[in-house]
Amino acid sequence: MNTADTSVVPTKYWHELEDGRIQCDVCPRACKMREDQRGLCFVRARQGDEIVLRTYGRSSGFCIDPIEKKPLDHFLPGTPVLSFGTAGCNLACRFCQNWDISKAKEFDTLADSAMPEDLATAAVDLGCSSVAFTYNDPVIFMEYACDVADACREVGVRTVAVTAGYVCPEPRRELFSHIDAANIDLKAFSEDFYRHICGGHLGAVLETLAYLHDETDVWFEITNLLIPDENDSPDEIDRMSSWVYERLGPDVPVHFTAFHPDFKMTDKESTPHETLTRARKIAMENGLRYVYVGNVHDSTQSNTCCHACGQLLIERDWYVLGAYNLTDDGHCNACGTRCAGVFEGPRGDWGSRRVPVRMRSRQ
Repeated sequence: MNTADTSVVPTKYWHELEDGRIQCDVCPRACKMREDQRGLCFVRARQGDEIVLRTYGRSSGFCIDPIEKKPLDHFLPGTPVLSFGTAGCNLACRFCQNWDISKAKEFDTLADSAMPEDLATAAVDLGCSSVAFTYNDPVIFMEYACDVADACREVGVRTVAVTAGYVCPEPRRELFSHIDAANIDLKAFSEDFYRHICGGHLGAVLETLAYLHDETDVWFEITNLLIPDENDSPDEIDRMSSWVYERLGPDVPVHFTAFHPDFKMTDKESTPHETLTRARKIAMENGLRYVYVGNVHDSTQSNTCCHACGQLLIERDWYVLGAYNLTDDGHCNACGTRCAGVFEGPRGDWGSRRVPVRMRSRQ
């Protein structure tokens, strides 16, 4: 396959400005470009009189992961997911944990490739229940993501978006109309944090969360990476979890995950385990039923329990499932209460395996 012929495709979310520039309207950053300029995301660029996506069909790598790694704990537990990303990002987080991919400014990062139908076929052949757009944000390669999702639906494979949710209303509506599940990375519950550490705005992300809850059937979970002395105060956790409960309800799973020093924030210490435990306690006291800790080994606070009777429903040790006390359609075996999520049939047994996939060699 000649990727040079297929990796550049036209897009539709942009408009012309009076000064001759073209503004990209995919995300609130609203990059304004002259000829041959790229947006901050790196992959959307002006070419002639339009904005194009320059990475269609190209990827920084494909890998089969456990679905719990996204993290999604209430979506087809124990199943394998074919994961991939491209390059670039529309935020500028100083603490980025995937900076080698999301901050890439060279197309050499995109070492593999696959057209949508090839990906869908590979997912079926490899026994994957879903395909995940991850490692960098699918918002910036939404044309490719939507086409992959459509191809996957044709063969009964679900799709997952791992995203910061920093997207404008119209492209948000289109992107999530193709998606089955999502993990939204809520960076903090502070406009100051978003502005000075991420180069974005909190409001747009909260709008995405509200949209998913109010207007879609997308199953979604929230991740909050806790950074010492930046977004981990009890007050901020209290305000965030109260907002989730009041606006989205008690059943949205929240994952508090540990930060490790990386990219432009190497002066910070890793998140103490007790900080995660404290955040989880606050969130549960505010009414959230499913709150987890991540990026640390914790075989208790990673489990799912029935909110009605306390029965252990899903036992987890990292990404390996242990005891499982749910019916095939997600009801507690002890009291019959429904556990929120997407449960279809017996649990999977993929465990913690990570299997790289070379797509070019399959075509």
